[in-house]
Amino acid sequence: MENIKLRTATLKDIPKLWDMALSMGAAKSDGYFDYALEHQQKGMRDVLIASIDGQDAGYGMLAWEPKYVFFRKMDIPEIQDLNVLSAYRRRGIATCMIEHCEELARKAGKEYMGIGVGMDSSYGAAQQLYVRRGYIPDGNGLTYDRQTIQRGAFHPIDDDVSLMLIKSLQI
Repeated sequence: MENIKLRTATLKDIPKLWDMALSMGAAKSDGYFDYALEHQQKGMRDVLIASIDGQDAGYGMLAWEPKYVFFRKMDIPEIQDLNVLSAYRRRGIATCMIEHCEELARKAGKEYMGIGVGMDSSYGAAQQLYVRRGYIPDGNGLTYDRQTIQRGAFHPIDDDVSLMLIKSLQI
C-alpha cells in the first residue's frame, strides 16, 4: 500500500474531520465529531484519520459499544463511518483502516468484527470491498438507524438503511 499512515484523532483534528466530511457531502449533525471524540476519551470508540504522503485522505471509527443491539449483545465491535476522499480512493486506504480495526479487535480478544453498509448504488464500492475482505450478512436482515426493519415496514432508502455484516477474526 502506498505511504498510508493512520493516526488517532484528537480535539485539534475536529476542523479537519469536518472539512473531510463536508467535502464528501456527508450529512453530520452538529457536534458529531465532538461526541465521537468524547466517546474515544471514555474508551468507547477509536477515531482514526488516514493520510497519504502527509495529506489527510479519510477517516473512520471503531465503536467498541455500537448502537446496533445484536452487535452489543454479541460483544462485536463495529467499524463505522468509514470514508475516503474521492481523490484518494482505490489506493488501499479503506482496506488499511479495516485491517487496523480488525487488529485492534483481535488484540482486545474479540472473535468477530462488524460493519454496516448502505443499500443504494452509491455504496456499491463499499459493498464489494467488504465482501472481498470476508464480511458476510449477520443474518438479521436490513436495519434502519441500526434497528432491525420488520417485515412490511416502510422506510426511506437513505443513508440510515444498512445491511449489517460480520467477519470472524479467528486466524
